[in-house]
Amino acid sequence: MALKMVKGSIDRMFDKNLQDLVRGIRNHKEDEAKYISQCIDEIKQELKQDNIAVKANAVCKLTYLQMLGYDISWAAFNIIEVMSASKFTFKRIGYLAASQCFHEGTDVIMLTTNQIRKDLSSPSQYDTGVALTGLSCFVTPDLARDLANDIMTLMSHTKPYIRKKAVLIMYKVFLKYPESLRPAFPRLKEKLEDPDPGVQSAAVNVICELARRNPKNYLSLAPLFFKLMTSSTNNWVLIKIIKLFGALTPLEPRLGKKLIEPLTNLIHSTSAMSLLYECVNTVIAVLISLSSGMPNHSASIQLCVQKLRILIEDSDQNLKYLGLLAMSKILRTHPKSVQAHKDLVLQCLDDKDESIRLRALDLLYGMVSKKNLMEIVKKLMMHVDKAEGTTYRDELLTKIIDICSQSNYQHITNFEWYISILVELTRLEGTRHGHLIAAQMLDVAIRVKAIRRFAVSQMSALLDSAHLVASSTQRNGLCEVLYAAAWICGEFSEHLQEPQQTLEAMLRPKVTTLPGHIQAVYVQNVVKLYASMLQQTEQDSDTEAAQELTQLMVERLPQFVQSADLEVQERASCVLQLAKHIQKLQAKDVLVAGEVSALFAGELNPVAPKAQKKVPVPEGLDLDAWINEPPSDSESEEEMPKAIFHDEEPRHAKQRPPEADEEELARRREARKQEQASNPFYIKSSPSPQKRYQDAPGVEHIPVVQIDLSVPLKVPGLPTSEQYVKLEEERRHRQRLEKERRRKRRKEKGKLRHHSSLHTESDEDIAPAQQVDIVTEEMPENALPSDEDDKDPSDPYRALDIDLDKPLADSEKLPIQKHRNAEPSKSPEKEDISALEKKSKKPRKKEKKHREKDREKKKERKSEDLDFWLSTTPPPATDPGPSTEEPRADAIVTAPEEGHEEPKRLEQKDEEEEQQQDLRKPSKHKKKKHKKEKEERPKEKKKSRKQLPAHDGASDPVENGALEEEPLLPMSSYCLLAENSYVKMTYDIQGSLQKHSQVTVSIVLENQGSSVLKNMELNVLDSLNTKLARPEGSSVHDGVPVPFQLPPGISNEAQFVFTIQSIVMAQKLKGTLSFIAKNEEGSTHEKLDFKLHFSCTSYLITTPCYSDAFAKLLESGDLSMSSVKVDGISMSFQNLLAKICFHHHFSVVERVDSCASLYSRSIQGHHICLLVKKGEKSVSVDGKCSDSTLLSNLLEEVKATLAKC
Repeated sequence: MALKMVKGSIDRMFDKNLQDLVRGIRNHKEDEAKYISQCIDEIKQELKQDNIAVKANAVCKLTYLQMLGYDISWAAFNIIEVMSASKFTFKRIGYLAASQCFHEGTDVIMLTTNQIRKDLSSPSQYDTGVALTGLSCFVTPDLARDLANDIMTLMSHTKPYIRKKAVLIMYKVFLKYPESLRPAFPRLKEKLEDPDPGVQSAAVNVICELARRNPKNYLSLAPLFFKLMTSSTNNWVLIKIIKLFGALTPLEPRLGKKLIEPLTNLIHSTSAMSLLYECVNTVIAVLISLSSGMPNHSASIQLCVQKLRILIEDSDQNLKYLGLLAMSKILRTHPKSVQAHKDLVLQCLDDKDESIRLRALDLLYGMVSKKNLMEIVKKLMMHVDKAEGTTYRDELLTKIIDICSQSNYQHITNFEWYISILVELTRLEGTRHGHLIAAQMLDVAIRVKAIRRFAVSQMSALLDSAHLVASSTQRNGLCEVLYAAAWICGEFSEHLQEPQQTLEAMLRPKVTTLPGHIQAVYVQNVVKLYASMLQQTEQDSDTEAAQELTQLMVERLPQFVQSADLEVQERASCVLQLAKHIQKLQAKDVLVAGEVSALFAGELNPVAPKAQKKVPVPEGLDLDAWINEPPSDSESEEEMPKAIFHDEEPRHAKQRPPEADEEELARRREARKQEQASNPFYIKSSPSPQKRYQDAPGVEHIPVVQIDLSVPLKVPGLPTSEQYVKLEEERRHRQRLEKERRRKRRKEKGKLRHHSSLHTESDEDIAPAQQVDIVTEEMPENALPSDEDDKDPSDPYRALDIDLDKPLADSEKLPIQKHRNAEPSKSPEKEDISALEKKSKKPRKKEKKHREKDREKKKERKSEDLDFWLSTTPPPATDPGPSTEEPRADAIVTAPEEGHEEPKRLEQKDEEEEQQQDLRKPSKHKKKKHKKEKEERPKEKKKSRKQLPAHDGASDPVENGALEEEPLLPMSSYCLLAENSYVKMTYDIQGSLQKHSQVTVSIVLENQGSSVLKNMELNVLDSLNTKLARPEGSSVHDGVPVPFQLPPGISNEAQFVFTIQSIVMAQKLKGTLSFIAKNEEGSTHEKLDFKLHFSCTSYLITTPCYSDAFAKLLESGDLSMSSVKVDGISMSFQNLLAKICFHHHFSVVERVDSCASLYSRSIQGHHICLLVKKGEKSVSVDGKCSDSTLLSNLLEEVKATLAKC
């Protein structure tokens, strides 16, 4: 026995380790596979030994072989054995091998569950870490379900190293076991505030990755992420958070207003280009979500564009590419800001990097308008001629077609120009996109009826010169245009000027050299053209011409019958027999044109791409039912299928010849070489390149032939696009002159109204050269909606679309593995006790209902927290009419600080209530009860959290807007400004504490007529105190353009900034909204006069104030006092208070019974304090303010509001 152990030890000394394996593979380059197979045999022997060190060494070598592509799944069990080793170095090898070769289909993976759980609970952090790292690579749904609770426990580990790994692997667990997301999310949320930056970064990464696919579920985390964004200095964490905000902003537009300022600061301050790019991206997303054209944010757009210009002008190609990519996003919402940099984008078309040129092309796609389409396409055509390489040239061709055809050709004003562009593109050599040009020719001819005559003339010219096109372009695919040309000339043959010439061109013998599918179209459309010409000759009673036409068909069609393409053969045979039959009928003087034309009666319309998917299933049709009887289960699977066409003969297996040895192979090789040398028809191999170059003459001896490139390749009879550019410029010039004449005539008659700004030509003013009737795509009757077509049913992120704010139910808690205990036999006494317990469990149903109600309240509180954090001012109603929502008192109060959570606010409120109660008691009792209060405070806090919604006594003070007596009446902050038959204007005025001399007027414009309202411009007559903020370079008399148009029945909001000097007096400004109303009859200039009322209330900002600060303010003696009283009021005090707070921007400081103290602050820092008291039929309002004039005007406005109650 001892000798055997010594022998085993000696053998292990000579075992190959990983270094020996790698060295051996390098030394056996010629027979590598043979050497590796020997090594695998040795590894199999090593795995059979009991020594764990030998097994670990063998698994280590297998891991390397797996990287070379060899399958090691046969050693899965041995890998698990090494994973279970107690030594860390061996365990690490096992987990590495498992992470490389284990997958969901591995049979023995279920055996790893207990081993991984044991390693996760190991006292060594390295054992735990290697288990987490390995598990992340081969986690399965079963492993995720069984180990989720253990991993979640590790998120609270004392070591940051383990916490970080546990947080990261939870993402993989969520993907495999989505049910674990809700129970684990609270702990994951806690890790966002972890003291270790690595753990915090890991939590940010996981949540941002989850929110990238389902952002709406993570909206409640916005305050926490905002706090991280403003405090973190880690650029990568900032990039992740900013990306998350970019996804959240479209769901909550108010969030964008909070983000603009910190993001702009980051753009100004950061030197990291990656962070700059993400900030610009998110600013773009924010501005898209906000109301378009807000004057306050035009500076942000300009800043983004300027920073992106710096990126594009940088020498680094990566930065240039990213700059162009972000610029294309701005282009979608603010095209004018990007169009100013058109020169820079056109410069990028000359860049050496092809990807940058392609990205610049994408930008040009969005810059196109009716004005500049021809100019941009002309420059792109110049680049097509100079383009190097077929790939970029093909992309240019594709982009030209995309630019012209976008949005149903909305930018094309002259389709003759577009047809000429397509014809010019047919002259390109080396392109593979002939089918695209052909598809566009077909699409334009079918959709635009007015262009068919011109298209047919151009296509017939192409068919006449088809020998030129086919000879040089057959090899590169441009002969596809002949497919379209033949179809158009056949389908719309009534527009042909010389049909006889076109028919002869389509029946030329050279046509048989074209591809088969094009020949088939030729044959089919020859019949259409023949039918049209036959009908014309019979109408003219020209029988000889009809017979000659038929004779031409009979003579030329046999060349198609002999085609190698089956489709061409079949069509040509049918048409030839039809022509011969018509020839016989013509000999008998029978008129046949009507019957032949009936074969192609009707018009073909384009079909929508998803038409087939939307066809409804007929009633009574079961697509899942068997058409025939299903095969019976009794049939044997081993039965051979019967022969269908002939009796199959039994096949005899061929005997493989024996493999020849090396000498036999060498002999055969020599015999083959001798045979090739004596064979005169065998082409010998060319000499080596070096000998060939030595014998050949030098480069200077090669003759150079001068080619005259001034003569372009043109097909005779076809127009160029340049002449249409000149014609289009002349046509637009004539249109402008005609409009000016009409305007002068109206002005002379006194019909034209005064318009302060110069009229500029817009895209809508440019009329097309001909009336275009775009044919829409056809859909089947009763088409079904198919919005879900684009969604991938196998997407793993669909299962993670979970409402995380919903309280966790008992059934959703993660399973905890427990040992099963054997139940002892119950005695009669225990059975009685269990019966009593069952009885006592019945009333718990009521407790469950209460728990559900509490959960719903918590969920509502979370949504209120987000509203509380987002509301810096009372949010304006989007609808100018009365809103259906009831204004809560919470909405009146704004957050003094950002990022506070609900428990902190509640604790602060409890402490202040205790302080106020102490102030009312004698000072002697304070000292005696001070210690007791400290002990009782935790208990009181718990009770106050439970009892906060309910107030038993009416005398208890209610602070900071906690009004909960009865439902409030719906109210809206928008007031009617002006109205006529065209437009209705409502407005709201908002101030900001950050800008002491500015207010923003939000005006909602609603189109009440049937005309499209465009070129809207708002102008206000400035006063010495209040002035409208106009664009730079504008005079005092110029108006501010409204950045949108209003189709009939649509409303939109525009915002205008006013600068204010003094706010103590209310004032009214006269203004005018001028616009153009365009309908089917024409366009008219209209205007609507209004008076904009700036009340003193509009300068107030809802600001919270606590009772102690309010008391100090009243005691300071710096405030002047005034009061008003209103009689005849029957409204409840709750609704009365809410109305004052909502309409006059006050917040409730404290309320006792029918008495309440209110506070507000003006944009210029004035403090306003009110005391509202309600009697039986009257209300008195006492006020104090640092400015007496402002106070008296405010009280008058409050009095007017109360008088309406």
